Amino acid sequence: MKFFKSQKFKSFILILFLLFLYIFISAQQYVFAVSGNLSDAVFRLHVIANSNSDEDQALKLKVRDSLLEYMNKIALNCSTKEDAISLALENKDIFESIARETIVENGYNYDVKISINNFYFPTKNYGDITLPAGMYDALRVEIGEAKGQNWWCVMFPSLCFVDISSGIVNDDAKESLEQNLSEESYTIISNKEKSNIKFKFKLIEFFAENNIFKIAQNND
Repeated sequence: MKFFKSQKFKSFILILFLLFLYIFISAQQYVFAVSGNLSDAVFRLHVIANSNSDEDQALKLKVRDSLLEYMNKIALNCSTKEDAISLALENKDIFESIARETIVENGYNYDVKISINNFYFPTKNYGDITLPAGMYDALRVEIGEAKGQNWWCVMFPSLCFVDISSGIVNDDAKESLEQNLSEESYTIISNKEKSNIKFKFKLIEFFAENNIFKIAQNND
């Protein structure tokens, strides 16, 4: 009992606490740096179906395809995420018109809401590229009551038409992604076979899934 009340024990506990605090702050800074780099490099698409019925889910994919077809036409010269967002903002009304036309052409009268903002995304796989959970700028499309399953992809650099069945991202998409990311960030999302990379990826997921990003942002 005397030992637990001694100055040495108190000093030991203090050192342990400071060590934990140092490790936590270092991990937080690392995660924020990587997550910030990823968020700064990609512009995502988020389509929400009216419901989970087969018909509404099929409609969701048709709306997605129509929007991506138009985006790919106008975004040929985009070299940064900022370029892609500027184009999306300039063409927001056109995106909405395209979505509405697609909905009507398929025999539905659902309303559609399109917004461009910063949203939370869960971890998603795009072939052999995996983006960790976190806050990302995105074009969000809400069809009807928007109570159905979500569909996510990356509009810039374009990973939306990746062949998921083969698990391969084409070289052009990878090159564009790599050019817009730091070497560390690209390694984390493209090479999770090594144990240290897996740990770093899980660390990023932990911070995102426990709302630590949002708490930090609210305290800024």
